[in-house]
Amino acid sequence: MTWFTDIWNQFYETMIVDERYLQIFWGLGNTLTITIVAILIGTLIGTLVAMVKAKVFNPRNAVLKFIFKIFDIIGSIYLTVIRGTPMILQLMLMYYAILTNITNGVTVACIAFGINSGAYVAEVIRTGILSVDKGQMEAGRSLGLTQTTTMFKIIFPQALKNVLPALGNEFIALLKETSVAGYIGIHDLTKGSDIIRTVTYDSFTPLISAGLVYLVLVVGLTSLLGCFERRLRKSDIR
Repeated sequence: MTWFTDIWNQFYETMIVDERYLQIFWGLGNTLTITIVAILIGTLIGTLVAMVKAKVFNPRNAVLKFIFKIFDIIGSIYLTVIRGTPMILQLMLMYYAILTNITNGVTVACIAFGINSGAYVAEVIRTGILSVDKGQMEAGRSLGLTQTTTMFKIIFPQALKNVLPALGNEFIALLKETSVAGYIGIHDLTKGSDIIRTVTYDSFTPLISAGLVYLVLVVGLTSLLGCFERRLRKSDIR
């Protein structure tokens, strides 16, 4: 048991002494805040862009058609730029060049990660909408439902079931991507472990500790999504 004693002593001296473990907990709070807010922003942006790209709205008015055509072009540019550039570059650009009036780094990170996630969520949702058979829309319209009502009550629920695993993977990837938030001075989970490392000169213990916290979060989110998927499957059976 000597090896266990050595590991515990190293952990105690690195993490427990002077309550250095609090650096991990403080960073965890910012990581969760950025992730949750970015998921909400990304889901909102992604849904709107997906609806435009999937031609959910098909107005007969010429002016509205032109407006939605402009939105479609803007959406294409947005998807190309965001998916074609690194997340860390977008984050630094937001903090140092675009949102310079916002002094709170967490707020900037929420916006930057939300915009980035929105591009990937948009493609996932668009694929889900297009995966639903076109006959579903025709069936809804034949029952007297409007195109919008048919979309939200028939198409979207089926699309959600189809893309839920992909959405879950995107949210998990977003959680892990927040580890670069330290580049703009945010005390996130990874930054907390780095602070401990610079004080104790022990790289292994704080990094492994942060990695275990990330792992627990990912496993928890995966389990939650799995439960949601099982409930959706049960609803199909009924």
